[in-house]
Amino acid sequence: MSEQPAVMQCTAFCLAQSFDISALAKLLSETTLIRIIKGALMIEDTLAWSVVFSYGAVVHWNVSAEQQGKLHQLLLNHAENPLTTLEEDNFTFELDCASTRIVEDYIEIESSDPIVLFSLSQGLAQSIKLASFETNAITTINNTRYIPKSLAEKGKINLSRHKIAQIRGQLFLTKSDIILNYDLLDTPDFFWEYPEYENYYSIMAKYLEVAPRTSVLSKKLETIHELFEMLADEQKHRHSSILELIIIGLIAFEIAMTLVDKVF
Repeated sequence: MSEQPAVMQCTAFCLAQSFDISALAKLLSETTLIRIIKGALMIEDTLAWSVVFSYGAVVHWNVSAEQQGKLHQLLLNHAENPLTTLEEDNFTFELDCASTRIVEDYIEIESSDPIVLFSLSQGLAQSIKLASFETNAITTINNTRYIPKSLAEKGKINLSRHKIAQIRGQLFLTKSDIILNYDLLDTPDFFWEYPEYENYYSIMAKYLEVAPRTSVLSKKLETIHELFEMLADEQKHRHSSILELIIIGLIAFEIAMTLVDKVF
């Protein structure tokens, strides 16, 4: 066994919407030491650990960049909706310290128990998944911020019905993707069965501000919902206007036909 370095690297990534953990476990178990823990996959090597979560996040502890790249390629081969822009967060850490704490992205860990690392990984994975949600929400809001401005200045949205339908679809996809995965940001079920490890998760989740960031994300979702409703109202208004024009046209046609009959 190689000598343990004093300070090591920890990196968290969000690579995709989700991973097929069952397929990955079957494939990796043939050549690698793994553990399946509450729907997550822990890959172990000499003083190196990778924790893969089904919701598309992976956390590496003292894993070389080369090994990370190899694993990521395998993960992406068993991923649903890989991200075009990867989310990444970097830390340094040290094992067998006096206590567990985090100071300026430096993690002191009181033991080398893999379950302690797994517990800390839960908070890291939630944070990087939350970062992906934040990016999606902000991008969607920025790409559509001209809509309320146009409505305020001109009283209407200068977009075709087809374009409005496309934007509504994008807003709905962003909102539904986040809401369907929102429970991922709660305390993981693992700690209901192993409460003695919850403190490690809490230390990480508090440091990464998972709870307040989740609250801010909720506000962004409200903004997306308001944009969605605004576009829906615009579509209804346009549809009603078209129906009114059709009705007016039919009435005008009927009046014209009546006048023609009287004249002739």
